[in-house]
Amino acid sequence: MIRRLRKVDPYPLFLCFVIAGMWLALDMITGKSFFGPSPYNSYTLQALSWLHGHTWVENNEILELAIYEGRYYVSFPPLPSVVLLPFAALFGMNTPDNLLIKIYACAAVVFLYQALKKVSCRRAEAALWSFLSVCSSSLLPLTLEGAVWYQAQALALMLTTGAVYLMTADRMTWALFMYALSVAARPFDAVLFIPLITVWIYLNARGGVPARDIVRKLAPGFALGLTVALAIGIYNYVRFHDPFEFGHNYLPEFSFQGGIQFSLSHIGNNAKTFIWGLPFDLGDGSLSLKRFGFSFLIACPVLTVMIVSFFADLFRKRMDTLRMITMCSFLVHFFLLLLHRTFGGYQFGARYCVDLLPYAFLYRLLQKETKKTPVWEWILLGLGLIFSVYGSIVMHL
Repeated sequence: MIRRLRKVDPYPLFLCFVIAGMWLALDMITGKSFFGPSPYNSYTLQALSWLHGHTWVENNEILELAIYEGRYYVSFPPLPSVVLLPFAALFGMNTPDNLLIKIYACAAVVFLYQALKKVSCRRAEAALWSFLSVCSSSLLPLTLEGAVWYQAQALALMLTTGAVYLMTADRMTWALFMYALSVAARPFDAVLFIPLITVWIYLNARGGVPARDIVRKLAPGFALGLTVALAIGIYNYVRFHDPFEFGHNYLPEFSFQGGIQFSLSHIGNNAKTFIWGLPFDLGDGSLSLKRFGFSFLIACPVLTVMIVSFFADLFRKRMDTLRMITMCSFLVHFFLLLLHRTFGGYQFGARYCVDLLPYAFLYRLLQKETKKTPVWEWILLGLGLIFSVYGSIVMHL
């Protein structure tokens, strides 16, 4: 008896082709390399240092390096160097940074598609919403250059979106593992644990799973997550004799030039720029794109969609505990980002707000009564994509 072949879903491959085509066009316009290395290669330097049996790196004037006890260290969480390790062994300094960051972003789109499809959306709608929500944001310009700052954000987005998808598939062990790895790239992603674990526990409890079985199902994921945390702590201790120190406090701008990395005093300026700020300056009689950020509501339209949906849910009295927890977690994460001195520095839009996209994805998954994406949402995301493409062309490293 001939077994029927399982029908293959063509949408993930189609999404990859569409996104790759967009990147090829952008690379041709901007002169970027689709595959090549980035000169901002801190993670490659760190991977090569591991291969040589030590944790410090050689000084490079264009990189943000921590200085501790006379040696230079990469001042960012180490996970991207783990990914780069085999590439550094094969290619040395010529690691395919620009390709890897594209793979991370593309995987985030596919993970989100799979989650939306699994919950309720039709495949075509899920594919289009996934593509627009990820690519019509400050993430798109980042994917043209696999620089140290951008790699960490794109990798963390892939991992958090993967964790959201695995949660919807009831594969919580691997969801928690991917979540823990994301924290090893972007520490403030720790906040996402609150809605992620709450949603999963609620869904299991509502499905009649006993509390003891819920704990049993969570235990392996917690063990893997604690293992990741322990590994990071040990690595930090080996370098800086402090398990909680990644090295930022030993950057020259914070260690002896008088800057403060995180402070309540930064909130005012950051809020003025990244909540209320418009994207253009009027100078010399012409408009020019602001090169140090503007409102996240414009830069990342899917976050605007989430906020509008939240108030609509309140007004229509269909708010529930899970959506409220997701929104509150988003606000906590955003507040922590506002404490940072630069909020990402030179950037299109609001680079740090790329870390917040998984909250919008999770909120969307919780809107079970939404049968069809409203027209205003498509228009907003479509305009956001056009603006992100424009930003990618006129503003890049």
